[in-house]
Amino acid sequence: MKDLVWDNTLSVQVSEIDEDHRRLVELFNLLGHAVEEDASPEYIDALLEELITCTQWHFRHEERLMVQYAYEGLDEHRAEHDELVRSVKALQEQRRQEGAGISTEDVEFLEYWLTGHILGLDMDLGAFLSEVM
Repeated sequence: MKDLVWDNTLSVQVSEIDEDHRRLVELFNLLGHAVEEDASPEYIDALLEELITCTQWHFRHEERLMVQYAYEGLDEHRAEHDELVRSVKALQEQRRQEGAGISTEDVEFLEYWLTGHILGLDMDLGAFLSEVM
């Protein structure tokens, strides 16, 4: 499994958001390595929990900026945040109930989830914030 690489492709051109995204990419890569190396279920679960917690904090950070600068796309962006958190928590709960660990397919889903959001709505938000901040 290859690492996600932080580069300008993922930059939204707002340093405080880019810093959050870099941390999320680091956590994602740690999780991917742990799954690939068949680390203990407890360690993998701890990494996934940290990724979820950091993601939720980051989403609140973005939403604060959207409110502060009266971003018109707030409702749509917040709805996607809520859906992303629900989907990853559902994955986590399903794996716990099954007594199964996170699979490489799950990591691929999380990669799609993370990069898709950054390259989609976050790019629009970054363009807006770059103009108003």
